[in-house]
Amino acid sequence: MANAITTTEEFSSPTPESSEVRFYEVVGGQIVEKPAMGAFESLLASLLWRWMAPHVDENQLGRVVCETLFLLDPALKLKRRPDLAFVSTQRWPLRRRVPRTETWEVVPDLAVEVVSLTNGAEQVASKIEEYFRAGVRQVWVVYPGISKVYLYDTPTSVRILQVGDDLDGGSVLPGFRLALEDLFLQGTED
Repeated sequence: MANAITTTEEFSSPTPESSEVRFYEVVGGQIVEKPAMGAFESLLASLLWRWMAPHVDENQLGRVVCETLFLLDPALKLKRRPDLAFVSTQRWPLRRRVPRTETWEVVPDLAVEVVSLTNGAEQVASKIEEYFRAGVRQVWVVYPGISKVYLYDTPTSVRILQVGDDLDGGSVLPGFRLALEDLFLQGTED
């Protein structure tokens, strides 16, 4: 479970005694530490980025980013940091520079959460609701332990994909297709 922190000083650059990089989100104006992903979960997020980014770049669809803090709801003081996100050119044109600020003040089209052992079911469900309320068009929740991806088009419309299925970007990421066996089975062979 995440620990609430009230100051941002604890999230500055790592000190010589600690090389740990700490991420956080802001919920109701309160800073909440985001636990680090496990090694396998981090690998899956990296693999997804590796497949998504070239497709997005080649087709000039927008940008794929990792662990970026987004301002989802200024009134509720809600900032979330999906493991991966896609921001289309409709929401942020390619010629427009991404700001050099802590928070990117745009709502992504796609939010991807890779579930680690530190994520609770209610926490994941709450994030899905928040993403859609903010205007995210699609949410992918990756479950490494069961090799499945839950693809949400709305908070109540979900397709459950497993090895043997293809993850299809649909209208959010046109032309993107990834066989889930390529995602889940990479790096698991001896």
